[in-house]
Amino acid sequence: MLWKKSLTEIVGLLKKGEVTPAEVFESFAQRFSETEEKVKAYITPTYEEALEEAKKKDFCLPIAIKDNILVKGQRTTCASKILENFVAPYDATVVEKLKKANFLSVGKTNMDEFAMGSSTEYSAFFPTRNPWDLERVPGGSSGGSAVAVAVQSAPVALGSDTGGSIRQPASFCGVIGIKPTYGRVSRYGLVAFASSLDQIGVFGRRTEDVAYVLEVISGHDPRDSTSAPKEVPKFTEEIKKDVKGLKVGVPKEFFEFDLQEEVKRSFDSFLKELESLGCEVREISLRHVRYAIPAYYIIAPSEASSNLARYDGVRYGYRAKDYEDLIDMYSKTRDEGFGPEVKRRIMLGTFALSAGYYDAYYLKAQRVRRLIYEDFKNAFKEVDLIVGPTTPGLPFKLGERLQDPIQMYLSDVLTVPVNLAGLPAVSVPIGWERGLPVGGQIIGPPWREDLILRLSYAWEQVFKHYEKVPF
Repeated sequence: MLWKKSLTEIVGLLKKGEVTPAEVFESFAQRFSETEEKVKAYITPTYEEALEEAKKKDFCLPIAIKDNILVKGQRTTCASKILENFVAPYDATVVEKLKKANFLSVGKTNMDEFAMGSSTEYSAFFPTRNPWDLERVPGGSSGGSAVAVAVQSAPVALGSDTGGSIRQPASFCGVIGIKPTYGRVSRYGLVAFASSLDQIGVFGRRTEDVAYVLEVISGHDPRDSTSAPKEVPKFTEEIKKDVKGLKVGVPKEFFEFDLQEEVKRSFDSFLKELESLGCEVREISLRHVRYAIPAYYIIAPSEASSNLARYDGVRYGYRAKDYEDLIDMYSKTRDEGFGPEVKRRIMLGTFALSAGYYDAYYLKAQRVRRLIYEDFKNAFKEVDLIVGPTTPGLPFKLGERLQDPIQMYLSDVLTVPVNLAGLPAVSVPIGWERGLPVGGQIIGPPWREDLILRLSYAWEQVFKHYEKVPF
């Protein structure tokens, strides 16, 4: 059963000629058909097309792609009615790079509409379910990608992370999910939510697989003005270096949030294991992280309100059928096309940017963001890495937080500071409580994805989370 193999193992088998690309894709297609009805990870599966393509090639690899990343000729819906029939006219830069490296997309995965949400329940089409307990959420907004990797209908997947949208579902689904440094990976062809926060990243079951894909998609892109001209390290080689002597900081402020006992228990045993691996663990302070959620929920909706103004029913996407004039067409199109969470954030953002409120809200939030960045910068003068739980609690039940947006927002309380500071972070499985996965977050200084992946790899050799499969 090739679907049980890691991406790196599949690469080895293909290079030796022991299997064909068609056999690999057939195996994952079979796994998809066994699991998809239960979990609903994909909006647009493309296994058949990928298999036909694989039959013509000597070497190619499967990958699932979040449905806010453009793949030419394929539907890109952002899980929204407003883009339900939109077909991408070009490839995102990351997709171009994947194609050059012989990856083929096996489908576009489900998500919260326009990446706004923490549970993949805000999809306009259907919710995705957590494979470890089908009555629970998989996290969001990249829930479909996390689930596809967890059930192994794809060995790796792309997601996007604006406030925790890769790390939180990785934690809830028991897989690895990395958000690179802001600017490490091109955002060209990623449908914008909050442009100063969005970053494309990778899901996998093994650190080596995540490193392999990150190496492929990283690098400067002149089409993205926020893309940094930084050399891309050989992540796959760097991760195998020793972690002995690494100084690891634990922010005391992370424990001022309302953390579930099960999360604390798993995290404590994770810290003990890091010490036995030769890491030096010490307490540190990030004074301003408690203000991260309020600052984020002004900055992100403000940028969303600006970015989503383009969906007006004129140029592309959904258009209302009955309207009296242009203004009526705009308002009915947006009212019918957007779901409740997207509307809520557009209104929040429009208010924060409106005359008389810009300085009081948006400007102040940006100043808080700077303070959070400075906290991290100062902390990294003392330690090499920072660790904490990825989420304050275990995966919650479907429907549990839909009527309480504040509780939903608080599930990202530990991930949002990293986006505000533009840092790289990875969520790794660190425990199992009540049969559900618990994730730990490893945060690095800017451009040190190699370092966070090195600790992830060392931990994985001990914990071997990948040996568990949901069903």
